[in-house]
Order: sequence, then C-alpha cells, then structure tokens
Amino acid sequence: PAGDVESLRGEHRRVEAMTLAANEETVLEGIQGNALEIVAEIAPRGAPMVEVDVLRSPNKVEFTRIAFFRERGLRDRSRRGHHLSLVTIESSYSSVLPDVRSRAPETAPVFIGRDETLKLRVFIDRSVVEVFVNGRQCVAQRIYPGREDSVGVSLRAQGQDAELKSLDAWQMENIYE
Repeated sequence: PAGDVESLRGEHRRVEAMTLAANEETVLEGIQGNALEIVAEIAPRGAPMVEVDVLRSPNKVEFTRIAFFRERGLRDRSRRGHHLSLVTIESSYSSVLPDVRSRAPETAPVFIGRDETLKLRVFIDRSVVEVFVNGRQCVAQRIYPGREDSVGVSLRAQGQDAELKSLDAWQMENIYE
C-alpha cells in the first residue's frame, strides 16, 4: 500500500489463534466496519480453499468474498513445476441494490510455498476492497453494499481444517477529518 496508512489506524482488535473447522463459517465477533485494515496469517494446511468474507450482513444477504485457492493456477516452471495459487475478490453478493450489476471476480496468481503461511493485508474503504498477499500480489475491486449492517467479517476453510495464526483489525480514520 502507498503512503503511511498506519497513521490512520484507530481502534484495534485482535483474534488469537484458532482452528478453522472445515466447511464451517466462523463469524468474528467484534471485528466489523466498512473502513478497516485487517492483517491475517492463516496456515491453510490441507484446505484447498480459504476465504475471508468482509462487508458481511448479519444474515449474509450481502458479503464480499476474498478467496485463496491453493495450487489451483497454472504450473510455474520456474518453481520446479509447482502450481501457482490464486487469490480472488468475488462480488456477486456484495450488493442488494437493484441497479448494481454483477461483475466477474478479480483474480491473480501468487506463489505460496507448500510450508508457507498465507499472509493477507486487507483494506476496506467503504466501496473499495484491496487485498495484498504475502507481499507478492494485490487484487482490488470496487463494490457497492446497499445495507447499513453489511460490516461483518467471517472466515471459512473448505474441505479440510485450516489454522488462523492471528488476525489484527483496525478501524481506519478518515483522512479528511
């Protein structure tokens, strides 16, 4: 991220290590907002996909999905034939507003070693979601939530358990105030 974004950090919350049970969504109590910075470290273990849902309404009518697909991209010949992983921002359920049109997910390849943890740095600024992955890749997408209560955050591992090593979240201050 450009600039001194740490200077905009406000209230801080931390989630300690926990197991993300396969195919079970974990809603993070106390982690919410539409102007947030989230720094998470996750060990996917055997889970082929790990997701972080942001701007999530309590009943999940609206949410924006950030998904990490382990070794689901093209084969990377420079890394002994290992497959690249993919990171995606998927906005099909980001808005209930009738005039907001769905768009294709923003997806980018990223190399994550088999024993390496997934390090996500996520910025949410009302209608923009930016995701930085292990300091190697970035994806961003503009979204238009229509509900005031679309401020929650949840985690989920698909297929097999994963491990949340840590998660820190900060409310972000307005640069104009």
